[in-house]
Amino acid sequence: MVYDRFQTEAIDFINQGFSVIVAAPTGAGKTAIAEHVIKEAAKQKTGVIYTAPIKALSNQKFRDLQKQFGETIGIVTGDVSINPQAPVLIMTTEIFRNKILDDPRSLAFYAWVIFDEIHYIDNPERGTVWEESLMFLPDHMRLLGLSATIPNIGQFAGWLEAIHHKAVKIVREDKRPVPLHILFQCQDKIQDSISYSRASYYSKVNRLTTLVNYLEQKSGFPAIYFVFSRRRAEKLAFELSGRCFLQPNEKQEVTSLYKSLCKRFDLESEESANILLPLIQRGIAYHHAGMLPTLKEVIERLFTSRLLKMIFTTETFALGINMPSRSVIFDDLRKVYGRYSRDLKTRDFYQMAGRAGRRGIDTEGFVYCRIHPDKIRPEEIQRIVSGKPEDAKSQFNTSYATVLNLFEKHRDKLLNIYPLSFHFCQSRPHEQKETLRLLEAKIKLLKNTGFIENEGLSIKGKFAKTIYGYELLLGELYGLRALEQLDPCGLAALVAALVFQPRKNQRNPFELPRTLRHLKQLCEKTILEINAKEQKNRIYPVSKKAYWHLATAADAWIKGADFYEILKLTDIDEGEIIRCLRMAQQVLKEIALSPHAGVTLKEKIFKTIRSLNRGAVNAEKQLKG
Repeated sequence: MVYDRFQTEAIDFINQGFSVIVAAPTGAGKTAIAEHVIKEAAKQKTGVIYTAPIKALSNQKFRDLQKQFGETIGIVTGDVSINPQAPVLIMTTEIFRNKILDDPRSLAFYAWVIFDEIHYIDNPERGTVWEESLMFLPDHMRLLGLSATIPNIGQFAGWLEAIHHKAVKIVREDKRPVPLHILFQCQDKIQDSISYSRASYYSKVNRLTTLVNYLEQKSGFPAIYFVFSRRRAEKLAFELSGRCFLQPNEKQEVTSLYKSLCKRFDLESEESANILLPLIQRGIAYHHAGMLPTLKEVIERLFTSRLLKMIFTTETFALGINMPSRSVIFDDLRKVYGRYSRDLKTRDFYQMAGRAGRRGIDTEGFVYCRIHPDKIRPEEIQRIVSGKPEDAKSQFNTSYATVLNLFEKHRDKLLNIYPLSFHFCQSRPHEQKETLRLLEAKIKLLKNTGFIENEGLSIKGKFAKTIYGYELLLGELYGLRALEQLDPCGLAALVAALVFQPRKNQRNPFELPRTLRHLKQLCEKTILEINAKEQKNRIYPVSKKAYWHLATAADAWIKGADFYEILKLTDIDEGEIIRCLRMAQQVLKEIALSPHAGVTLKEKIFKTIRSLNRGAVNAEKQLKG
């Protein structure tokens, strides 16, 4: 294989035994470097951990690498375990972090860890997991970090060198293998540059048909159209239902492939799959997290077959999944960050725009931004498309489970660990002081609530240390012996309530079964007490409440209802239901792994998992499909 300059540079460093961080544009060929690590580890008869930020990316890497390396590849995520003793093990970063803290000896065989999308350390919700994984990385492991962009890569590598006392080599590639050409649709015209007055409020509406006609004239298909709303993705796809982008032979081919894939994934009688068929036959589809995971899988396979010409999708389609196209379209240059709508970050723009331009097929990729003059200023557009990508910033906020694990090993000296964090490296003195205060407050709360006692972990604390994110509520329920009294229906409803996060203003119109009402009351009382103690100690964010929107459906699913029946018991998207029931299994496994979960509780948990893990919820079945 002939490598590009940056690939050769990275591989030379790897062969010399260095850890390496590679920053190169989407589609530049970073995967080839990861594959080299796997080949070299096989020669040395050592193992490789491959971590990814989302399960869809973990699944895709498993399939891709298994085709190349066969049975040497395994995968362990919260809802899938295939060949878990394999020398190359793919997992989510959460699983890797948990192994480091809970069972570091299980990593003794693995000489390398590959962090795909390592800039995810910047993610507000999950970045702490990346930071903890890097902070506590075992001494014998080297790392390969892959990212489309880390402007402050020098600072990042310097931090790793300082805390691990080992050199970390930096490899950069700024040049895209397929250059991008950015255009704008404004006042219903396609143009190379953007200039307008905010007084253009009554300017012409940007019509989808105008843009599609332009794409047809310029041979702009296939195209990925990024939308920041599930419902809008579907709406726009159906707006084009009067158009057909396929030749008769292509229509026949895509219909045959779609039906065969639907049969393979048991989707033949699914209403959502049948609704999509007329669009598929026109070369159109949509893809978002609210869809059945198996249906998303079918759409992805159709797109890689090049039979889909226009796909309307949310931004997760841009994250690592290898789905390049000739054109990328932005419905808007604003999205919700946290609770508020803001203009896109430059880094996020290029994460999505980078899907334009297929290496070896296109000489240029095209990006179209649909501009609404009343929503965004020209200078902001300029910043987004021409500015410097934002630095990766620490989102450090250690979980109670991490504190419990570290306290068990280091006692009060764990406060000395904070200076090892990327947050400490990046922060000003007053920020460092506040983070240290927050850590001290968490230790104090754990002591006051009986998770830590006599300078060690109590039984309740040892139970809670393996349950990341829900440790205080579940720990208190364990201490009250409430968990042991639950049957599989109660366990399923409880963990479904813990993992579910309602959308803004989403209410629960479904009444709970009588058997679950006492459990809900107990959880509400317990979490109110926990949150009050957190607020008193100025701990933020406070522990998550349980939301019971899915409880009735989970109860019915455990009792054997089919998927059509449980859809009537909730107003939650079908894909979201499956995601939550799969996450529920992960939480149940974490409870079962706890050293102080009793035999009876473990038996009930495994029975609950078996009842949950069937039909559309069975992720392993999907992965093997």
